[in-house]
Amino acid sequence: MSQLLDQARPPLPPFTLETATQKVRMAEDGWNSRDPARVALAYTPDSRWRNRAEFLQGRNAIETFLTSKWQRELDYRLIKELWAFHENRIAVRFAYEWRDASGQWFRSYGNENWEFDAHGYMQLRIASINDMRINESERRYFWQAGRRPDDHPSLSALGF
Repeated sequence: MSQLLDQARPPLPPFTLETATQKVRMAEDGWNSRDPARVALAYTPDSRWRNRAEFLQGRNAIETFLTSKWQRELDYRLIKELWAFHENRIAVRFAYEWRDASGQWFRSYGNENWEFDAHGYMQLRIASINDMRINESERRYFWQAGRRPDDHPSLSALGF
């Protein structure tokens, strides 16, 4: 077993609409913390990832990847939205805004497929992501760094 049996990360599969939605929001909150060590703890120690064209395995690789990502992707803000779920799998769509060191803004759109172990840790993440250059005036995410406010519009409400 890849997890210690006495540790769980609720909500646990099989997911319901309520628990899948909660799991998605928890993931969004973690990523918006931009804390690679915190985010990596949501994954099994041997978790497998495909992120764009990169293939990773294990928490250490995930933490290293996220550290590098958030050094390049400045002022990162993310919204995730549940797309579908079944038993121990969740599909999400997302969009995030960020700028590079030169000040060029981007909106990155994508989809993720997640698979969880029985203890609620993600054991597989497959992400497809596309970046679009935007002008600063086209930005839609303006909350303070950290958790997205509950009253901020969703992806659907923003038309993304």
